[in-house]
Amino acid sequence: MKAKLFLLGTLLALNFPVTAKTFNVLDYGAKGDGIALDTAAFQRAVDAAADAGGGMVLVPRGKKFLVATLALKSGIDFHLDGELLISTNQNDYAGDGVLTASNAANLTISGGGKISGRSLAFMTGYDATNEWWLFKDWRPKMFVLTGCTNLAVRDLTFGDAPFWGLHLLGCENVLVENVTVNNRLDVPNDDGIDPDHCRNVEIRNCHVTCGDDAIVIKSTRQTNEFGDCANISVHDCVLRTQDAGLKIGTETTGSIHDILFERCKILSSSRGLCIQLRDEGSISNVTFRAIKFVARHFSNPWCGHGEAMSFTAIPRNAQTKLGKLQDVLVENVSGQAENSVRVNGSAASRIENVRLKNVAIKFACWTKYPGGLFDNRPTKVLEPIEPHVTSGFNLRYADGIVLKNCTLRWGKNPPDYFAYALETESVTGLELWGFKGVSAHPDRYQDIMFR
Repeated sequence: MKAKLFLLGTLLALNFPVTAKTFNVLDYGAKGDGIALDTAAFQRAVDAAADAGGGMVLVPRGKKFLVATLALKSGIDFHLDGELLISTNQNDYAGDGVLTASNAANLTISGGGKISGRSLAFMTGYDATNEWWLFKDWRPKMFVLTGCTNLAVRDLTFGDAPFWGLHLLGCENVLVENVTVNNRLDVPNDDGIDPDHCRNVEIRNCHVTCGDDAIVIKSTRQTNEFGDCANISVHDCVLRTQDAGLKIGTETTGSIHDILFERCKILSSSRGLCIQLRDEGSISNVTFRAIKFVARHFSNPWCGHGEAMSFTAIPRNAQTKLGKLQDVLVENVSGQAENSVRVNGSAASRIENVRLKNVAIKFACWTKYPGGLFDNRPTKVLEPIEPHVTSGFNLRYADGIVLKNCTLRWGKNPPDYFAYALETESVTGLELWGFKGVSAHPDRYQDIMFR
């Protein structure tokens, strides 16, 4: 997988040559005063570049441009040096996104400028009890790029997104590099980067701050057939979120396989590493390597309860024919967490072949929020928020689990609900090699609990 992804970056560079002709949006009537709506002028510049067989659509620095839905096209480099302000008027939009493209080939979105999503204009108010903003009925995504091939998104900054950030749907041969996401930590659903039914994707050297999932690979339910999500590499990224740092799911209607997460730092999250299988698709051949993380509790509406890792296969509802989660490798990973390493299948679908090698976790409680809980959401089959002691490693309904050179330690004054070093239930084929750790309270819990 690594060899193919290295070639991907090289091929993408060849597919985006420096274009000879520039189409400055000011020449097509854009005002750039941050007040007049410049969508039509931008679209004229994009269309002219596409009609000319390609070129650079230049958004010059030093100005602010108010825009809504833009339809980007094949063969252009949309080069943003200035600032985009997104319109807060739904009537200005032709869809549910700001920068959009459909079936575009050889498209680049680049530049050192920024895009402001003005998220609070799409909120009804702040819920102080639950510590998050409440959103209106409609809010746009920052990017909706659908069915694109040979796509590059690089060197941009966007932030204050009211909804998903960079949504890649059914795209192939994609490079996302040096992108900075500065979303609010208290706005729900403001994901950073979402490859969805995509193939041959490399995400590298990105910095993401957001309330919801930072980088999440998924296969949402669609009316069109976009195929598997496969051959995706995420590496050398720095992430801060109140949800999952690196994640697969929750939407898993199609197969997701051959995924690599490597050399990333998760500065804050509700779950450091996360795989959530809830639908009929299957997930396989996933590697998390050389990652450092912090996972902690947040207020109750945020999904996750501080799990260091949460790999779960739980039906979304009673009608779900759940797929399979198997062949996961976690190696050279370390972090601090308020909750367990979870590998949790279900009677509907047992998890198979998960290997944890050189994993070191410190468990401590340092926030004000209640612990002793597992977050199974979204599901209508099991208890969504399940009271459960916090063991270092918790394995349930799983087969072929290997823990090699894994260590855990507890912080000072562990709470009463901190429990076993290792707790298992309905697990077969468990192998322990060099496992180091004792229970949080030796007078109350034995080190390992097998059920």
